[in-house]
Amino acid sequence: MSFGQGGPSWGPGGAPTPDWAALADASAARGRRKKWLLIGGGVLATAAVGAIVATAVVTTGKGDNGTSTGKNADHLPEPADLPDETAGPEPSFSSVAPPPPPDPKDYISDAGKDKAPITVDAFFPGKKLTMGDRVYVKGATHRTENCAAPTKSGLGQVLTANGCEQVVRATYAKDGVAVTVGIAVFPTEARARRAAQQSTGGIAALGGADVPAFCPAGTVCRRTANSYGRYAYFSISGFTDGNNVTTDDKNVYTTGNDLTNFTFRQIHHRGELQASAAATARTG
Repeated sequence: MSFGQGGPSWGPGGAPTPDWAALADASAARGRRKKWLLIGGGVLATAAVGAIVATAVVTTGKGDNGTSTGKNADHLPEPADLPDETAGPEPSFSSVAPPPPPDPKDYISDAGKDKAPITVDAFFPGKKLTMGDRVYVKGATHRTENCAAPTKSGLGQVLTANGCEQVVRATYAKDGVAVTVGIAVFPTEARARRAAQQSTGGIAALGGADVPAFCPAGTVCRRTANSYGRYAYFSISGFTDGNNVTTDDKNVYTTGNDLTNFTFRQIHHRGELQASAAATARTG
């Protein structure tokens, strides 16, 4: 059988048998072309990925000041430049807790610890006392080991019975009102507390040093009694013109409260100073 020009070519003799060798060569040629196309595409894809990675490395490099810069891409540390261990040393703590700070009250509650000198200036320093916007002028002061002498109406007997060692007094005045505060010193806190609870009468007013005498016998004045640590402290407040004090005289109450509050703080401060000195000696 024969086809026209351009028809399929058959083997020798025109027999209707395909030329298998020619067909195999053509198929192999097509396979090789496809393989090279695939290889070429892979190379292009790899190059594109490489370009993306290179761009990422360059744009994320940090300069010396922490800003992004492409110049540092060539200076990235090699793995060999990194330290072998990145974890820092673990903190260590002592298993022994530090001792608690001394309690200031311990040093004013027992004569065995309360060793600071007892003087007028230790409790009532300076020439004036300022409490808020109120300024009080200090008048006369007095210190004695005869605890009954600076008292009135039975307080001296109470102080003596509880083992009083000495009494320190100071007077302050402002606008016609005067206050005398007396601090009685005892061996222990329990005795000072008992003396304040058993108190009768009161501390004697102390005039002088530009403060006239006040609260004479028969005059109504305000009296208080308190204790803190081994100290009992008493006050008497009144007018320097001899008038009686009533519950409406708020300035008398304010002046008395200012002075008793100040006395409490001074006693506590005495404990703070001795506690601080003990802590320094213990850690020094």
